Amino acid sequence: MIELKNICKKFENATAVNDISFTVEKGETLVLLGTSGCGKTTTLRMINRLLEPSSGTIYFNGRDIIEESAEDLRRSMGYVLQHTGLFPHYTIAENIATVPKLLKWNKKKIADRTEELLEKVKLNPATFLHLHPHQLSGGQQQRVGLARALAANPPILLMDEPFGALDPVTRVAIRKDFNQLDELNAKTIILVTHDVQEAFELGDKICLMHKGQIIQIGTPAELLFNPANSFVTEFLKDQQFLLELQAITLNDVWNELHEEQKTFTTHQLMAEESLWSALQKLSQSSSSADNFFVQKNEVVKTIYTSTIMQAYQQYKFAKTHG
Repeated sequence: MIELKNICKKFENATAVNDISFTVEKGETLVLLGTSGCGKTTTLRMINRLLEPSSGTIYFNGRDIIEESAEDLRRSMGYVLQHTGLFPHYTIAENIATVPKLLKWNKKKIADRTEELLEKVKLNPATFLHLHPHQLSGGQQQRVGLARALAANPPILLMDEPFGALDPVTRVAIRKDFNQLDELNAKTIILVTHDVQEAFELGDKICLMHKGQIIQIGTPAELLFNPANSFVTEFLKDQQFLLELQAITLNDVWNELHEEQKTFTTHQLMAEESLWSALQKLSQSSSSADNFFVQKNEVVKTIYTSTIMQAYQQYKFAKTHG
C-alpha cells in the first residue's frame, strides 16, 4: 500500500530524516514513535507531499507519488492534526464537508455522510452540526477532526500526534473509542506519537526512530522481547511491565492457562484481547462470585488474576531464555 525507499530529508545543513525505508501493508496501523526531533512528523508529511524528500522514493499502491498531483494524492489520504486544524469560521457540518465538496458530492450525500460520522464519533448531530469549533471542548474538536479526515472515506489515514493536546483522562477515553471505531477497520493508518503507551495500544507495528533514523521496526512484542539494541531497551524500560501486559494476548499464553474448567462461568473474554485488558475486566467485576472464561475452538478455560500473572511469567521466561 505505502512504501518508502531510502528517504532522506535535509533542511539547509541539518538532516531531519536519514535514509529510511519501510512498508505499510493494506489495513495495517504503523506507529512512528520517538522523542521530539527524531524525524517522525517530517516522515509523515512527506507521505502526502506536504514536504518533498531530498532523495529517495515513496510509493502508493506501487506508483511513485511524484507522478500524481499533490492535491489528488491528499484527497486519498485523510489527515488528522494534533490541534485539529478545524476552520474556525466554518460550522462543524461545513468542516466535515470540506473534502466531499471538493469532490463535488451532492448535498444529500454530504449531509448523510456528515451525520453518519458524527454519530460514529459519539457526537449528536442535532446538537453539533451547526456549532463552531470554539464552542466545543478539546476532545470534541478532536472527534470532529477525525470525522473530517474520514469524510470522503480515504483508504489512508495519516495522524500527527492526534491526541497530544488533550488532558490525560480525555486522551484515554478517545483512544478507547478510536480503537473501537468500525470506520477504521479497513484503513491503512500511519500515526505519529511520542507516547509509548499510545503506540503499543494502537499500533500493529511500531517504527522506533532516533535522530532521523529507524532504530527498530516490528510488532510491540518484537520490540519488547527482541530489542534490536540497548537504545530500544532503554527507551521502553520505564514502562516495560505494563507494555508487556498490553502486548501479550490470552491467545499467546493459551498453553500456560491450566486452571480447572468451571461450568458456571458467566463472562467471556476474547482470546485476542491483551492480558492488561483481561486484568482490567477482572478487577472491575462487581461480584466475587463472577467467573471469567476464554474459549478457543471447543476448549474453555476459566481465568483468574493469578492465572494471568502465572501465564505471563511463564511466557516471558520462555521469550527471554529462548
